[in-house]
Amino acid sequence: MAEEEFDFFKPHPHPTKPRVKSSFFEVVPDAFDDKSLNFTGDHRRVKKKAEEEAKALEPVPEPETAEPEPDVAMSEPVQENIIAHDVCITSAEPWVAGDRSAQSRIFIKNGTIVNDDQSFHADIYIEDGIIKQVGSNLVIPGGARTIDARGKFVIPGGIDTHTHFQLPFMGTVSVDDFYSGTKAALAGGTTMIIDFVIPQKGESLLDAYEKWRGWADAKVCCDYGLHMAVTWWSDQVAKEMEILTSEKGINSFKVFMAYKDTMMLEDDEIYNCFKRCKDLKALPMVHAENGHLIAIKSQEMLQHGVYGPEGHLQSRPEEVEEEATSRAITIADQAGAPLYVVHVMSKAAANIISKARREGKIVFGEPIAASLGTDGTHQFNKCWRHAAGHVMAPPLRADPTTPGYLMDLLANNDLQLTGTDNCTFNADQKAIGKDNFTRIPNGVNGVEDRMSILWEKGVYSGKMDPCRFVAVTSSTAAKVFNIYPKKGRIAVGSDADIVIWNGEATRTISAKTHHQAVDFNIFEGMTCHGVPEYVITGGSIVMDEGQLKVTQGLGRFVPTPVNSQCVFGRVGTRDKIRQPQIVEREPYTGPVVEIKEEDMPVLHKRSDNPIIPDHANEFHSRPPTRGGVRNMQDSSFSLSGHQYDENQPKRPGTKVSNPPGGKSTGFW
Repeated sequence: MAEEEFDFFKPHPHPTKPRVKSSFFEVVPDAFDDKSLNFTGDHRRVKKKAEEEAKALEPVPEPETAEPEPDVAMSEPVQENIIAHDVCITSAEPWVAGDRSAQSRIFIKNGTIVNDDQSFHADIYIEDGIIKQVGSNLVIPGGARTIDARGKFVIPGGIDTHTHFQLPFMGTVSVDDFYSGTKAALAGGTTMIIDFVIPQKGESLLDAYEKWRGWADAKVCCDYGLHMAVTWWSDQVAKEMEILTSEKGINSFKVFMAYKDTMMLEDDEIYNCFKRCKDLKALPMVHAENGHLIAIKSQEMLQHGVYGPEGHLQSRPEEVEEEATSRAITIADQAGAPLYVVHVMSKAAANIISKARREGKIVFGEPIAASLGTDGTHQFNKCWRHAAGHVMAPPLRADPTTPGYLMDLLANNDLQLTGTDNCTFNADQKAIGKDNFTRIPNGVNGVEDRMSILWEKGVYSGKMDPCRFVAVTSSTAAKVFNIYPKKGRIAVGSDADIVIWNGEATRTISAKTHHQAVDFNIFEGMTCHGVPEYVITGGSIVMDEGQLKVTQGLGRFVPTPVNSQCVFGRVGTRDKIRQPQIVEREPYTGPVVEIKEEDMPVLHKRSDNPIIPDHANEFHSRPPTRGGVRNMQDSSFSLSGHQYDENQPKRPGTKVSNPPGGKSTGFW
């Protein structure tokens, strides 16, 4: 660091004149207080109050001749004696609310700052979890930890828009809870996750929300937000959605078009939910698969003797995702609502989203680390565990060119941002479906590896630049979920969620070395360029030169406000343009044909009583014969006592030429 940066700390040349504060310190109340941390030989922190009391008891030394202070930049750390019983030892105990401001100050110098819209060389000063300064020749107070980021990228921490930690699903619970899941996220450079609250059918959305908050608050190592799934529809659900948006910090609601009989909604329910989201200015989300077709195809696979994981892929063909994606976009557009399509897994579905955006529809597509980093051929592997480890819904596609195709669309903004759908199950949990693929718990990993996969397949391959990388891993998510620029940007006033990223370093992904609780990794053996060397979340350094040091409960719940400008910025104007048009014309005064009531077609609902059918004619229950006459097997009996032909005019007689039994002429 240049010597002139420390001029503030040198003795004032004119002690009798008051010192003029710099513009930066006008916003720092205690800027002139001593902010240096004092350490003993074992580097344990001393409580400031206890230290001051100890100094007060020391004898006052004799005055000595004042000597110029040495340059702070060149001086050695000051060693002082401290009282042993006043030492505060940092441990991995759960975080106590209110202690966040106790974190040390951080100064990052010589790095290349990368935001979604620009990159530039500058330094960063962080204090109390907030970015205080960005620029060159910064004046900073003492006691700051200095990190030299020369040759590295300094980027906003990643935001994973789609996780399922500690999720009860298909008879078991995902193995990564909010502690191991967020710890793994930080290890990979992700500093915020957004998880899904998924209530059971009939369960109160508010009760489910409180349950998820109870699971997460005590365990998260980084900040987190929540989406809400709507698994059933009623007036109660509509009312609770309003409470969740106005009081609970939820601005997104997901519906399922798959998982028939458990979470799936029908089209009319989806429309009502989307309409409600639009009224609340919340973002509708959709899991787009045709649940009815999946149920039929799954049974067909089992009837053909296909019981292994390969049946999962074959029962959910690409057309099933394509059709549902198109239908969901149509429903949302008719409801006047935007739409967010989660985990885009196929070329066909991605093309539907791209086409809709070109038609002016407000649609966001979210491919995930799995669909960008691997493919569905693994589900045909001879090893059952390997194949089952790749089972998720919608499935990874067997076409090996799918990941590259999706990456191309992501790089060019046909798709907008990335998540992981991280929902992990160990081998014994996957084995629930060892004899029936429909019972294999759906889910794969990705929260730790997403950033490296995106760098390797996107930036290092030449498909996107670092600014676009920041957009698809962080900034766009912050904008869509209305937490930008608090998250997703390096700027003065933003949260200090920062990653110092080495784009040239490599790491090999493996279940043996990852930080997740799951015993399998779908990216096993893949070597990726792009490694986080330092990860800072909320002003705390949790990844320090590759060493992960997390604190359980350090993270906070981040409310996501409704009415994101990125999502709803053009909805109001569009609604005005789309208002139904009324044509002013003279009333019609001409003749009107009169239709008799008996001539009106009567539509009858099929009777629920199989014995007494609901027919307009009370006598006939059988169709006419081929010749068009009454079926002789049909009864003319009526419970009302009426006769079949009582309304027909009587005829005096009927001449029968050849009745049964012969001619009548021989007898009469």
